[in-house]
Amino acid sequence: MRGIKSMLINDKLQLNLKHLKHPKDQTAARNDEITVAQLSGFDEVIDARSESEFADDHIPGAISCPVLDDVERIRVGTLYKQSSFDAKKLGAVLVARNIARHLEQRFADRPRGWRPLVYCWRGGTRSGAFATVLRSIGWKAGQLGGGYRAYRRAVLADLEILPARFRFRVVCGLTGTGKSLLLRALAAAGAQVLDLEALAEHRGSVLGNLPGAPQPSQKMFDSRVWAALQGCDPARPVFVESESRKIGLLRVPERLIERMRESTCLRVDAPLPARVAILRREYAHFLTDPALLGRQLDCLKGLYGGDTVAHWKKLADAHDWNTLVPLLLTAHYDPAYARSIGKNYPGHASAPAILITGADDGAVAAACRDALKAVA
Repeated sequence: MRGIKSMLINDKLQLNLKHLKHPKDQTAARNDEITVAQLSGFDEVIDARSESEFADDHIPGAISCPVLDDVERIRVGTLYKQSSFDAKKLGAVLVARNIARHLEQRFADRPRGWRPLVYCWRGGTRSGAFATVLRSIGWKAGQLGGGYRAYRRAVLADLEILPARFRFRVVCGLTGTGKSLLLRALAAAGAQVLDLEALAEHRGSVLGNLPGAPQPSQKMFDSRVWAALQGCDPARPVFVESESRKIGLLRVPERLIERMRESTCLRVDAPLPARVAILRREYAHFLTDPALLGRQLDCLKGLYGGDTVAHWKKLADAHDWNTLVPLLLTAHYDPAYARSIGKNYPGHASAPAILITGADDGAVAAACRDALKAVA
């Protein structure tokens, strides 16, 4: 779990937009308004929207500094229905107060040469007020033309064209063969990796929910995929797992899944004892909480019947993992994989085989070296 959590993008994802080649955004009406293509020219990106807007989606790497929080927006909006003039006065007081607080608490130590970029929903009043104050101090602050809406349009447009630029190497293999472990080892070795399950905060199966880590919104997932692709070099291969169209509740961008399915595959194999050991390592939270596993297994009653699932849950309660895990693999996971892999990733059958002999770091490192040799 620690390895997966360390790879989750969340708000620590750094902007790397050097490959973006957007034309000037048509919503930018002033010389001081910035397009999405210019984001990498700024030291910090400030999201001036409310906390709920930020949580739904934001530019990866941006920091949340609302000029009106959720409660304040409701308060101003309610008053606006009675008197627009009074609402504007109240809004000005709240915006000024919040900007002052952000300056004191977040930006007091920024140097003279600091270049921040501010955006809000449409690139209007909220970000404009913030940028005006920053400029009055002497900082060369930019304002994103068209705001978040322009950014969102750019993300969707890029996800239509970016996947075609890359040579993907699709890591295939039965459940428990260590595909996620291999991807992490490849990333640590300096290879380019697109870890969609890490970005989606889900392992892509009925048991794939990560404890205490709800999945991001679809918009946020799109942003994470977009930013990850922006950081990849088209001249080098990109390793990615053979995902389905959905990872948990989230959809993989259509052009990306199409490009993956036509790409060269690498097949990861592992003997059954190694698969059991790998799954016990990767799903350690179920070993300490069999009741959690039991609730997830209940989702399979429609496929295998109540008696079968009750037997599996009894094995979990007894911590008999060496019996339960092979049963789940042979009864559920392996047949499901066999049905889907040939249809969705036809290159799997003739792919070079990479063997992982165990769950230990040495076995994974050896498989990583073999994978790098296979694509050299």
